[in-house]
Amino acid sequence: MAVRRTAAGRRPGALLGAVAILLAACGRSGASQAGGTVHRTVPLGGSVQGRPISAVELGDPRAARRVLVVGCLHGDEPAGAAVADALAAGPRPAHADLWIVPVLNPDGMAAGTRGNAHGVDLNRNFPSGWRRIGAQGSAHHPGAAPLSEPESAAAARFVRRVRPTVAIWFHQHLAVVDGSQGPKDVERRFARDAGLPLRSLPDYPGSATGWENTIVGGSAFVVELPGGRPSPEAVRRYVSAVRRVTGN
Repeated sequence: MAVRRTAAGRRPGALLGAVAILLAACGRSGASQAGGTVHRTVPLGGSVQGRPISAVELGDPRAARRVLVVGCLHGDEPAGAAVADALAAGPRPAHADLWIVPVLNPDGMAAGTRGNAHGVDLNRNFPSGWRRIGAQGSAHHPGAAPLSEPESAAAARFVRRVRPTVAIWFHQHLAVVDGSQGPKDVERRFARDAGLPLRSLPDYPGSATGWENTIVGGSAFVVELPGGRPSPEAVRRYVSAVRRVTGN
């Protein structure tokens, strides 16, 4: 079954309800297949303003190694989206299932804001350790409740379905690989290959990686890219680092 990118006007709730069925069906066939590998786009849901959120799957859907890359969670930190787009346009890993979500916060990216269209910091909206740490209008407003936002709810459903063995969530502007959580050997290898220092950053309540690590046991970590738009050479370096982690 070929899965098409959904139109922006479709209701997020309907998309979220259908995602498990879509993913199960896509596990058997794809929009483009070669040698047992796939290259396809799967709709995950929609944003507050109805923009589509999609994942690109590359590689072998049957592989035990499942790698997730999220390019942009904060709308004013877009550098990771360039890395994700370059990954999605690249070769399919032969021995891994690579899932790429270029932009999880399309409304924030369109507006150049950290939060989504409700002003919620999606990286404080996940269930693990969630608490009210910022009022409405503040940079770290966590939302009315865990997973109150369609973007974080879509991501949570997706993580529960795919259960990544490694997950890289890109942020900006600290230029470090966060070594506070996630697989230590992968973090060290990624930091070396990406040319970034490895440093432990604070754990924040309601973070995406903190929650994911309670679901799939230490698979997720944060990569803070430098500020500004990455150069083509930098994008190639980060893409190469992801591919080595993926095993390609």
